[in-house]
Amino acid sequence: MENQTQKQSDDKKNNFMGMGIALGVALGAGIGVAMGNIAIGVGMGIAVGVAIGAGLQEQARKKKE
Repeated sequence: MENQTQKQSDDKKNNFMGMGIALGVALGAGIGVAMGNIAIGVGMGIAVGVAIGAGLQEQARKKKE
């Protein structure tokens, strides 16, 4: 039981993909407003957010090893 609780706690602390996507959408929406097309900005933001989230997850995984 204690192991499962520890794993859930670690998963919550290391949810970098979600954080990256959220930041990407926010930045993309801002860029989209500046360009005059929010949909394109959000799409680009999601792509950038996924890349950032994947990079952060990889760094966290390497630190654990």
